[in-house]
Amino acid sequence: MGDRLARVTIFHGCVGCRTYEVPPLATVREVKELIYQDTNFPASEQQLWHRGRELSDWIRIGDLLTNKNCDLFLNLQSKGLRGGGRFGQTTPPLVDFLKDILRRYPEGGQILKELIQNAEDAGATEVKFLYDETQYGKETLWSKDMEQYQGSALYVYNNAVFTPEDWHGIQEIARSRKKDDPLKVGRFGIGFNSVYHITDVPCIFSGDQIGMLDPHQTLFGPHESGQCWNLKDDSKEISEFSDQFAPFIGVFGSTKETFLSGNFPGTFFRFPLRLQPSQLSNNLYNKQKVLELFDSFRADADTVLLFLKSVQDVSLHVREADGTEKLVFRVTASENKALKHERPNSIKILETAISNYCKKVPSNSITCVTYHVNIVLEDESTKDAQKASWLVCNSVGSRGICNELDCLADDLKFVPTIGIAMSLSSSEEETGAVSDFSGKAFCFLPLPPGEESKTGLPVHISGFFGLTDNRRSIKWRELDQWRDPAALWNELLIMNVVPKAYATLVLDSVKRLETEKNSDFPLSVDVIYNLWPEMSKVKVHWQPIIEPLFNELFQNAVIYSISNHWIKLEQAYFSELDESLEYTKAVLSYLQSSGKQIVRVPANISNAVQLTASSAKSVKKVTPALVRQVLKKYGHSGTAAEKLHLLEFVLSDAAYHELLGLDLLPLQNGNFIPFSSSVSDQDVIYITSEDYPRSLFPGLEGRIIFDDLKSQILASLKEAAQTRGPFSSGIDYNFSF
Repeated sequence: MGDRLARVTIFHGCVGCRTYEVPPLATVREVKELIYQDTNFPASEQQLWHRGRELSDWIRIGDLLTNKNCDLFLNLQSKGLRGGGRFGQTTPPLVDFLKDILRRYPEGGQILKELIQNAEDAGATEVKFLYDETQYGKETLWSKDMEQYQGSALYVYNNAVFTPEDWHGIQEIARSRKKDDPLKVGRFGIGFNSVYHITDVPCIFSGDQIGMLDPHQTLFGPHESGQCWNLKDDSKEISEFSDQFAPFIGVFGSTKETFLSGNFPGTFFRFPLRLQPSQLSNNLYNKQKVLELFDSFRADADTVLLFLKSVQDVSLHVREADGTEKLVFRVTASENKALKHERPNSIKILETAISNYCKKVPSNSITCVTYHVNIVLEDESTKDAQKASWLVCNSVGSRGICNELDCLADDLKFVPTIGIAMSLSSSEEETGAVSDFSGKAFCFLPLPPGEESKTGLPVHISGFFGLTDNRRSIKWRELDQWRDPAALWNELLIMNVVPKAYATLVLDSVKRLETEKNSDFPLSVDVIYNLWPEMSKVKVHWQPIIEPLFNELFQNAVIYSISNHWIKLEQAYFSELDESLEYTKAVLSYLQSSGKQIVRVPANISNAVQLTASSAKSVKKVTPALVRQVLKKYGHSGTAAEKLHLLEFVLSDAAYHELLGLDLLPLQNGNFIPFSSSVSDQDVIYITSEDYPRSLFPGLEGRIIFDDLKSQILASLKEAAQTRGPFSSGIDYNFSF
């Protein structure tokens, strides 16, 4: 057509037939403005139709013309125009639909997470991101319009191959394949389409096919939103357009031989960076923005693999324009050598449980498996590797535990799966970090950071949760969505599955601590106690798990005694004694030697005990009354110093009437006699004073209180004497009991 003008003829029953001459590069919007100048019909209220399809404002007129014809005929419809026109609801143009997704869906590291999720669903074990600055040839292309996509691009590789369902699913942008298969949690739904933040033309190379998507529908012909080539069937065309396919050679093991053999044993996406504004987005990308994308992903990369079953290796790379490639960042998940079979075996058990649930096989118990995983971060900028160790419990709800949950699972195509991860520490520095641990919510992958993803729990929790439309947060039953089935599902999932999974994680960590004491497995009593929620910190939506969790735990031996045994709640005597007091050690040692299970617990455990305490399970504490009771039953054969410590403690609550019979009354001659109720003169014990010192009573050492007592003990004994009645003549105080 060269520079010839296009003739656009408009038909409408009210305004008749109008023709405008415009350049082929003019857009539909510009034609609407010409109509507005003629008719005063606002451009925003006009609809232009061509061959039964409404045209988007940004389509070029030249793209609608055939090579030989410069005439274009369009039908006009407009709101409120007399003469009417077609009536009915329509779907928005593809570009508008995607623009709406981009408005709602976050830019940043979440885009990379979605691509990892797609790889996880495909069963891949490895994911690589590559920013490539290579500039490819522009001579042999499908069309001249493809030139702008031959430069810098972001590649994403995984080692799984597209299935026919995947090729079909990636073309269906309005719904996720998850709706057909609950085991595919993010496969090419809204999440994948977030790549349009970066590119206008996503490309896919997998197995024996290469596909390119074009939502603008301008590159491959009018109304064509993409093109696909088979390596064997279309080999002649691929060879003819060699520059077009050059970006698919020389990356991730793809070579010219790959094209000749007709198969690539994996998948990679190529996202040419958007270098100029388009109808879809004004968001332009360059190297700096890609590296910022990498950085935003790195922010929580230490947990991105925590709950994934397949993907165990994610790396980020840069290839400069001269072809040199370097690793920027890498995160891997692995097991200790001694436990290398634990995770694979656990995943098999989970897969069976999920399959049975989907097949509606009834079960009377929640399936829980626990495994250890190490996550290593390699950062090229610091030449440093950080290792984090985790214990992860994954669980699958069973058919029958909650009928409402089962019904929602069938309707929503969800599966009641929950994962809980605890951070393990192997050094004192890390212990402090664990105690300040901030638990986050995951939907297999970490939800975007922020208040909404915080749980207030000392563990990370992942679940098959129903998410908001932008996939940024978990849905909850607020006033405006009280009947939302996905929000109700989330509440039921948390109440019915989380407590059991959480308790299993705690119990398994106790078991591992007992069986692996001599190994390098980083567990301790403090680490296990840190697993227990602190009720005041738990966010409101997660509070329903607390009481059932504690009830479940307290049916087991989860309290650690000072005699180094895990015991049940009903066996425990809780000590709240001040460790700095001299008598504390003697009191606890005596009770322990008398067979009592003494425990000291942090505040979060103490609060859990108080919450679940009932008359059936009353909480027993270390008190003066308990020590008096034990002394009366077993006596005391320890040293004089120990007896004095016990005496100080049993006097501390001023329950002097309970002292009778206790063999703790210290005499000047070094003996200890029982507190007695006798009032005969021969049984009276005296307390000396400044006015009546011991020197006035020679030979009465067996009837005088030891006068080198701590002032506090002496004061208590005097108070006790006063409560017992009259004093002996000439002596300040007596101890006739």
